Amino acid sequence: MKTITIDPITRLEGHGKIVIFLNEQGDVENAYLQVPELRGFERFCEGRRAEDMPIITPRICGVCPVAHHFAATKALDAAYGVEPTETAKKLRELMYVGYYIYDHTLHFYFLGAPDFVVGPDAPPAERNIFGVLKRVGLDVGKEVIKHRAYGRKITEILGGKATHPTCGLPGGISKGLNEEERKQIEEMARSSVEFAKFTLGVFNDVVLGNKKYVDLILSDPYQLDTYNMGTVDAKNHVNFYDGDIRVTDQNGEEFDRFQAKDYLDHIAEHVEPWTYSKFTYLKKVGWSGLKDGPGSGVYRVGPLGRLNAAEGMATPLADAEYRRMFDTLGGRPVGSTLAFHWARLVELLYAAERALELSRDPDITKTDLRNPVKEPGEGVGIIEAARGVLVHHYKLNREGLVDKANLIVATTNNYADICMSVRDAAKGLIRKGEVSDGLLNMVEMAFRAYDPCFGCSTHSLPGTAPLTVEIYDSLRKLYRKIER
Repeated sequence: MKTITIDPITRLEGHGKIVIFLNEQGDVENAYLQVPELRGFERFCEGRRAEDMPIITPRICGVCPVAHHFAATKALDAAYGVEPTETAKKLRELMYVGYYIYDHTLHFYFLGAPDFVVGPDAPPAERNIFGVLKRVGLDVGKEVIKHRAYGRKITEILGGKATHPTCGLPGGISKGLNEEERKQIEEMARSSVEFAKFTLGVFNDVVLGNKKYVDLILSDPYQLDTYNMGTVDAKNHVNFYDGDIRVTDQNGEEFDRFQAKDYLDHIAEHVEPWTYSKFTYLKKVGWSGLKDGPGSGVYRVGPLGRLNAAEGMATPLADAEYRRMFDTLGGRPVGSTLAFHWARLVELLYAAERALELSRDPDITKTDLRNPVKEPGEGVGIIEAARGVLVHHYKLNREGLVDKANLIVATTNNYADICMSVRDAAKGLIRKGEVSDGLLNMVEMAFRAYDPCFGCSTHSLPGTAPLTVEIYDSLRKLYRKIER
């Protein structure tokens, strides 16, 4: 049996490698996305002061520190038995949609777009942001940089820092918003709405306007038939900051619904010996291995999982794009892995619209920023990281120290899906041992669509970022190894 190894995999956050096994005919027998680094962040948190958790946990990842910051803050709200003030909730959400603006902009233009704008078969040296800018023009590049900076500026104004915020407190937030800052955010949000509309136009022209790409999106190697999970409001609209966790089945019907405090009754974790990242599954269905369908408890989170699990968006422009996406791709739910990119841009528009709404809210500059806390106990905070459902669960002792911490990050929730997507893409693309750089990049496209963050799901002790793809022959001898 021949083996192909892609190590390191590219354009993601964190560390991982793909190992592809070929049979005697040179076709793919199986493929694995392996996370070889050790996870250990929960243990780092034990014995820490509870109020330090919103400061410590954002250091897990420099890409989505705002998500960890507020997941930790919400867990402390619950652990101290306190409901934040309405002003604090609005300020938290305003900061949070700013994070979405810069995060989704980063992924589309820097990580995802090179595969479409430049092309999946283009030379590797061109499949990057510079190749994208060469095709779309420097003026577009300036807008990308400007609006990613706008998202970061919103988080900086409200959070104290653009990357590792410090504002979250149990029961509220440490900093309010003055009128000058409000006007500044309103202007940035207004511009971000236009930028999101423009970006959807780019996607429409470059991707949807190319029949080859549409056929690729709808092709069998990039399809999965799983459950979907996301946070929704009372109208079943997508909500990044708060709401019920809703699970829909393969027909788009509601299968399960629960609140953050009850997550252990609905989600379980599974361990495999060949990787350091765990797998999650729905307890009502159970773990059936790396397969999809109604009999498998595997579910998807993230942009496509959220849109599949919801029934619309809470802002008008994004809701129209939501419905256009599902109408174009055959109705809800959509199983195409590559549709994550489109869903992400629908969310970019929603985040910008919501930022504009909140910046115009007459209560956003009020000064009632925090409610008093009660005695420490146990709390769960769930928030929608850009990559999907993020869980922080803390057990505090009487002194307010962390006795136990459990974190389930979005990439852990998606790990089984990513493995299956990589396997199915490899099986559908590689034939008779014929392997090219372009084909291997198309295998990588299957995981890249999820925007995985293995910095969150695992942690490397040396601090390196390796990615390896190994291919083994039918005798399990190493046939080819590809490293970055």
